[in-house]
Amino acid sequence: MLLVTGATGNVGRELVNQLDASGVKFRILVRDPARADRLGTRADCVVADLDEPDSLPGAFHGVDKLFLLTPGIGLNHTAHAVAAARSAGVAHIVHLSSYNVLGDPMPAMGQWHHEREEMVRASGIPATFLRPGGFMTNALDWLPTIRQAGFVLDPIGPGRYAPIDPADIAAVAALALTEDGHDGNEYVLTGEETFTIAEQVRILSAALGREIEVRTVATPAEAVRSRFPGGAPPALADAIVEGFTLMRADTTGFRTDTVKRLLHRQPATFVDWCTRNAHRFR
Repeated sequence: MLLVTGATGNVGRELVNQLDASGVKFRILVRDPARADRLGTRADCVVADLDEPDSLPGAFHGVDKLFLLTPGIGLNHTAHAVAAARSAGVAHIVHLSSYNVLGDPMPAMGQWHHEREEMVRASGIPATFLRPGGFMTNALDWLPTIRQAGFVLDPIGPGRYAPIDPADIAAVAALALTEDGHDGNEYVLTGEETFTIAEQVRILSAALGREIEVRTVATPAEAVRSRFPGGAPPALADAIVEGFTLMRADTTGFRTDTVKRLLHRQPATFVDWCTRNAHRFR
């Protein structure tokens, strides 16, 4: 039995779809069963909360492999999930981390993910670590300004990066969950093409058939709003500004061939993603 956490998020939703299609037996852990209903999955659904350790034993009972995705910047969710996994005798964890752990020096965003990785390692449970770069779905953060005034805030200027489709992250996760030979591996995942924000906006504009203005951010607060339109806690806001500063300085764009090597196909392109998701911007 597989257990999927974060099933209603960008990566988790794609993983649920792919596991459904493969016919493998799995279970999803959710706090809100109404959100799980919208997934339309045949998987078992268990209502539990990673904030509440006492709610977890039932969700983890009989689980052999765990997909562990914990949002935010805290560590409690990871600690509680790992403890439940150990108690249940889980044999393998596929943990969604971040390529930020590779930074030297490691940025704040990488530190949180590194500490979570160390918790998983300390459990003694064999694990596979997925370390994706920026998601293509981060473009959905542009929706408020596109809808209100037809522009996108650009916090990285000449900086380039290789965004990855969450569906490709999910495909690697599904591989690690359903095939042998991935224990102990650390997979750094990116798309194949590097872009500036302005280049991404041009691709999205073409998919939508309308012009979208690109505006350079003027302040750190505006940079944070470009990623979290509703604002962010101070520690996360500082980490976001630090991350954008590092991205601005990388005018080449970090990328890997890991997706192609593992899945034996090219990663999805940003053109593909924009075409599939154009309706969400209209």
